Amino acid sequence: MASLRELGTKQMHEHENRQLLHLVFGGEVVSPGSVKFKDLSKLHIVGIFPNYKQAHDAWRAAAQATVDNAQVRYFVVHIHRLLQPDLP
Repeated sequence: MASLRELGTKQMHEHENRQLLHLVFGGEVVSPGSVKFKDLSKLHIVGIFPNYKQAHDAWRAAAQATVDNAQVRYFVVHIHRLLQPDLP
């Protein structure tokens, strides 16, 4: 029988090896505080990333590239939470 320490280590490695997919996208919104886009056909799909850090880096780059336009917003969507809602 495995010890609690071995089980904890196994769970940690399984968590590290999971693909935690994230989608980064954005576009022009109707107002700076809104999440409603003006034109869905003009959404900018930055990409799908295997972890939050890479998604956050891509989000930051896209957001900074449009910093002069307050009507443009970018978002990170945790796809892994949609695909497997029971997992942390």
